[in-house]
Amino acid sequence: MREADSAAAGDGAGDGTGAAEGYGRHGGGGTAPRRFRLLKWFGLTLAVLMVGTAGAGYLYYEHLNANIKKDDLNLGDNKVAAPTPNAAGQTPLNLLIIGSDARDTKENQELGGARETFGSTPLADVQMLVHLSADRSNMSVVSMPRDTLVRIPKCTDPDGGEVYSASDGRVMTNQSLGRGGPGCTVATWEKLTGVHIDHFMMVDFSGVVSMADAIGGVPVCVDANIYSRDSSGHGSGLKLKKGTTSIKGEKALRWLRTRYGFEDGSDLARAKAQHMYMNSMVRELRENATLGNPGKLRTLAEKATAALTVDPGLDTVKKLYDLSNELRKVAPKRITMTTMPNRYVGARVEPTDDADQLFRLVREDIALDGKDKKKTAEDRTSDDPAAAPGAIGVRVQNGTRTDTLGAASGRAGTVAGLLAEKGYTKAAADQGTILSKARTVVRYPSADLEGDAQAVAKSLGIPLSSVKKSTDVSGVTLVVGADWREGRAYKAPKQDDRTPKTAEALNGADEEACMHVNPGFTWS
Repeated sequence: MREADSAAAGDGAGDGTGAAEGYGRHGGGGTAPRRFRLLKWFGLTLAVLMVGTAGAGYLYYEHLNANIKKDDLNLGDNKVAAPTPNAAGQTPLNLLIIGSDARDTKENQELGGARETFGSTPLADVQMLVHLSADRSNMSVVSMPRDTLVRIPKCTDPDGGEVYSASDGRVMTNQSLGRGGPGCTVATWEKLTGVHIDHFMMVDFSGVVSMADAIGGVPVCVDANIYSRDSSGHGSGLKLKKGTTSIKGEKALRWLRTRYGFEDGSDLARAKAQHMYMNSMVRELRENATLGNPGKLRTLAEKATAALTVDPGLDTVKKLYDLSNELRKVAPKRITMTTMPNRYVGARVEPTDDADQLFRLVREDIALDGKDKKKTAEDRTSDDPAAAPGAIGVRVQNGTRTDTLGAASGRAGTVAGLLAEKGYTKAAADQGTILSKARTVVRYPSADLEGDAQAVAKSLGIPLSSVKKSTDVSGVTLVVGADWREGRAYKAPKQDDRTPKTAEALNGADEEACMHVNPGFTWS
């Protein structure tokens, strides 16, 4: 349950002068803004490190704990199961960073602008999944555009018990935060990606500024003088000279929210600038691991904890500190930042097949930098014995639709017929459901049906790696994917574990990055 009103993780428009730039419901189009998520993520890492070294006794520790606001982790009915530990007993860690456009304090209002939204229902305009590998050797970061069209699941507000029905069709993902809190955003991510999420964090505007100040500045580079302001007043107000400049505080916020002036003025350019900032910030943290001013540490501890809203699994300074130590195990060269591959649907965007590929790599704990040691795939046979074929009910769905092709006609019926020939007489085609699934998969809802699901897969030559536990199904369900659009025999495609180019991957050790300035936004 929430123990205090959510301190909004401010990410809206406004540049500190009241001028909005592509903000939420009032802004322009383009691929959705990523706003401050990159600063938030590493700002949080810095903050919890500093809190861990601030040590001023038990009472102060309890005071900091009381600053931290808490909310339930997942407000949905169907939750993705935690991954199975690897041979060494290790499991990945998935952290969702959420930023809202709410401005519920005077300080946040002054930083965020857009005063007409004061006190309104917050939107999750920043959403970023941080995946820490099971062996802690690498980290993957996936950002989702705020106006991605998704199906938001049913969510129940933990405070008053209000039930928000599942969205009627697809709506913008940033609406999830207003359906009971950040736990509904977590539920939405799990439904879309199939990735189990362990924790979430939110941070507000003032926290971003104070944490940026504590670092002492982060170097950024532009290839020409830049002033992000057009004749109509649009822009963040960022003004920098050509070359490398160390920025902090509000200037850091301006960098992270600048769209007008970088490259083609799109939100993809803004995301690129944010990724560059993130890389540089990580390097600064590692080169200057401690801050020698106790007063500054104490102030940072106060600001950071007051800015946070977290799930119960992160609700103390110690838990946050332990998390930060896990995250810091990864060297910058093994950090890969990406944006969910998407395409336009009118003024909004939707995930593409490449997004499915990216989510699969995260689910299967495959490093996005391609530097994993080659893993030997081993199909684990379930300890649960399968029932006789004739006793196993199987629902068959057509998932052959792709970005460029409509669903192959009759595939659910054809495969249901193949199963019937093999003795699975209770197999039935779901004629009313058409899905888009790159690979054929067999799903089951609980451990007592794992053996049955594996038996169904084996009968058709589907590898056991394609048998997945899922709370989205009520029984054994076979989804015929785009890899089996025709024919009676299934041939598993060669696994492609490369990160899609459309994810715009950026390596954390890239020190040469420099943003290109649009000639219309330069000065002399």
